[in-house]
Amino acid sequence: MARMTAPVRVAVVGSGPAGLYAAEALVKQAGGEVRADVFDRLPTPYGLVRYGVAPDHPSIKSIARYLQKVLEHPAVRFFGGVELGRDLTREQLLDCYDAVIYSTGAMVDRQLGVPGEDLPGSVAATDFVNWYCGHPDAADHTFDLSAEEVAVIGVGNVAVDVVRVLAKTPEDLRHTDVPEHVLEALGRSRVRRIHMVGRRGPAQAKFTTKELRELGALDNASVHVRPGDMELDPASAALAESDRHVRGNVKVMADWTAGEVAGKPRRIDVRFWRAPVEILGTDRVEGLKLEHTRLDETGRVTGTGEYETLPVGLVLRSVGYQSVPLAGVPFDERAHVVPNDGGRVLGPDGTPLPREYVAGWIKRGPTGVVGTNKSDAAETVRNLLADLAARPPGVGRPEHTVEEVLEAGCLPVVTYADWLNLDAAEIALARSLSRGERVKLARWDAMRQACRPER
Repeated sequence: MARMTAPVRVAVVGSGPAGLYAAEALVKQAGGEVRADVFDRLPTPYGLVRYGVAPDHPSIKSIARYLQKVLEHPAVRFFGGVELGRDLTREQLLDCYDAVIYSTGAMVDRQLGVPGEDLPGSVAATDFVNWYCGHPDAADHTFDLSAEEVAVIGVGNVAVDVVRVLAKTPEDLRHTDVPEHVLEALGRSRVRRIHMVGRRGPAQAKFTTKELRELGALDNASVHVRPGDMELDPASAALAESDRHVRGNVKVMADWTAGEVAGKPRRIDVRFWRAPVEILGTDRVEGLKLEHTRLDETGRVTGTGEYETLPVGLVLRSVGYQSVPLAGVPFDERAHVVPNDGGRVLGPDGTPLPREYVAGWIKRGPTGVVGTNKSDAAETVRNLLADLAARPPGVGRPEHTVEEVLEAGCLPVVTYADWLNLDAAEIALARSLSRGERVKLARWDAMRQACRPER
């Protein structure tokens, strides 16, 4: 790679795994010639590692320790509490930086598109996950856990996380980082039966085998699948035979076709081959109507005309994430990603826009695991650095610094040192409550106060 005019400045919008892996790749690939400023609208870094990974999965959450080293690199700075479109425009970022990488992830749930979806008690799993993970946007959300039966629509790992949290006792979660008000609300839960609903069969479910084993090992709940739901059509049987992952899932779930397990106060029913067609109720959710399904000769899901109704008082949909548009940035409304070629943002005519790039879910859609973002970000950064190296000397260099813009707007930026104050406050709170490693502060005012305790 040709030597660039150094140091160049790159803005990274989003401090989740994709953004911080991009910052790491910038520092490593450029050999000290790049300075990366990482922006996030929240006062906290780490994105879905902090607000999406289930609280009872500490090994996955430990990825934050690795990402912390990226933020502590002398060539990387953290600007928390800064939102693109509200505090900084796309044009201002491009005016202050040699290049910009957008890595804001996928933040909302897909809709079911069925009647009754807007009833109180019909909610996105994202909102529920944000609530129990202590996201400040969800701190004051309330979920009616007074119903004895609830439904979780979806057969992926997020759905499993939601089901597991609903099935556990507050004591099970006491040593996690779940906020205190969430722990108290879960302690008042009257939920006794949880239905997890999938349109396809066990061979097509998106679970990981580890998550399934964890669900089946719960002390507080037994797990059940109807024997008929585990019958595999020839295509599904062939998939289970050829795919080790699918084969492992089917084997675990086959053990759940046994009868009732005595002594467990909660029950989880995994219902395959059922599609939601209507959420029932007048003023709030009172039931969920399902149509039985099958795979047609082309492998597509089709209805059978046979229906059943579940008497649930809460419906949580977990049928996939999608990204939302960023102010002024091109966006594909059908694919819900920023159109790009290897991370280079594409304009309406399909040609790359100068100095704009994407990484993570907003680049490729909500696929892969946390570690997938590392290779994804590396590809984007390779293309970015190649483009900068090919730029004529002095052309397109920033006109201003971001500090000038932020100071002009009197914006109270959260620095990395401020975040460390918040981090320390959560650790101290856990110690005072005799809980685990940390207890999250979830409300905006408490987080801001913890960032700057002297003010």
